[in-house]
Amino acid sequence: MGKLKIYQQQIQEIVEKGINAAEAQQKKLSSKPFEYAEKLESGAREYSVKSLREHYYGYSETLFSQLRSLNLRMGSFAADILSKIEKEAAEGTDAVADAVSDAADDVTSVAQSTRHKINTRKPTATKTQTKKTTTTASA
Repeated sequence: MGKLKIYQQQIQEIVEKGINAAEAQQKKLSSKPFEYAEKLESGAREYSVKSLREHYYGYSETLFSQLRSLNLRMGSFAADILSKIEKEAAEGTDAVADAVSDAADDVTSVAQSTRHKINTRKPTATKTQTKKTTTTASA
């Protein structure tokens, strides 16, 4: 399951990089209107460009913060999926262990049956050797 966890982390990193790239691009694009607004500020004294910029950056910061929060929730969702997959894999491992145990029981049963057959056979007649005692004469 380590590979799935790595994939999850890689996806989160890709999303994070995308968010950072979007944020950088957004700031780059947003600077243009403020540059124009600063040029026009002298003519339009109703709004302060500085306050507009602060509001705009505040909204942008909120947006990207929400995107990061969404990325974390997606990571949590992926972790939940991984845990379910790991649980199913563990159950599959248990099923394999049960099958191996059943096979071992079958082998034990066959071995015992074979031993019983061997033990119940009639013994074959064997010649017993008698010891010959030789006496030697003393000279």
